[in-house]
Amino acid sequence: MLDKMKQLWEMKRKMDEIKKELDGLVLESEDNLVKVAITGSQEVKAVTIKIDLAGADKAKLEASLTETVNRAVRESQKSAAQKMSALGGIPGLGM
Repeated sequence: MLDKMKQLWEMKRKMDEIKKELDGLVLESEDNLVKVAITGSQEVKAVTIKIDLAGADKAKLEASLTETVNRAVRESQKSAAQKMSALGGIPGLGM
């Protein structure tokens, strides 16, 4: 039982380290209209509109922003999954 508790404590420590890494990791996604910066923890850090809004097509800009944010979130999820997979499981606990 004590060994399993130690394993759980070690896994928590490793997860905290990964969380800290993900918080510091900034990923960017962009197209010719917008640029989005997001952390590995999926916190949007910046949204940049790369065009002059006076002549912008609102629907096109909204679609671009939606797709760019979604792409950034997918990249963030992929980065988080890669880091979490390094943890593996906990032997003896079926995890």
